[in-house]
Amino acid sequence: MTISLVKGGNISLEKVAPGLTNIALGLGWDQKEKKGFFGKRMVNVDLDASCLLFDENKKLLDSIWFRQLKSRDGSVVHTGDDLTGGGTKGTPNEEIKVDLANLSQNVKTLIFTVNSFSSDTFDGIPNAFCILKNLNNNEEVARYNLSIEGGGYTGLVIAKLYKHNGEWKFKALDGWGKGRTFDKLSPVIAPCL
Repeated sequence: MTISLVKGGNISLEKVAPGLTNIALGLGWDQKEKKGFFGKRMVNVDLDASCLLFDENKKLLDSIWFRQLKSRDGSVVHTGDDLTGGGTKGTPNEEIKVDLANLSQNVKTLIFTVNSFSSDTFDGIPNAFCILKNLNNNEEVARYNLSIEGGGYTGLVIAKLYKHNGEWKFKALDGWGKGRTFDKLSPVIAPCL
């Protein structure tokens, strides 16, 4: 059974999926409708999912994004950059897979972000969502429908996966910011750690 999350929603992975060791955060969206002189047309949207790994002192240890598709220890892997949007409705365009069992012991928090590389704002990007999936059985654990009310924003801190009292938890976030890449979201990420 999939849990629907809202901003601030928090789940314990151990309680909803005991023994979970391999997960994926999937980001999905559709092409954007553009009105022109000759009517409407669909245009590509280049969104980029990223994952940032932090230690208990909030120090950035590693970053996984379209220019670095794998963490240094190999436990976090990005499936690749989708430059267009669209695809099969309800299916993620990009996924970031995390092998929790082989994640470095220093990592205490993983922050997931999305940026508009083409600098299009989030206005009008339809059907944007993120899912947390159990890769052991390919079942969806949680779904977070992103409220695309970002106005002039081009970046979003989606969620964090963090270890608390030896247990992994997942929290839906909704921190808007600006910038084509995750590093421009530092002022929004810092309060989430």
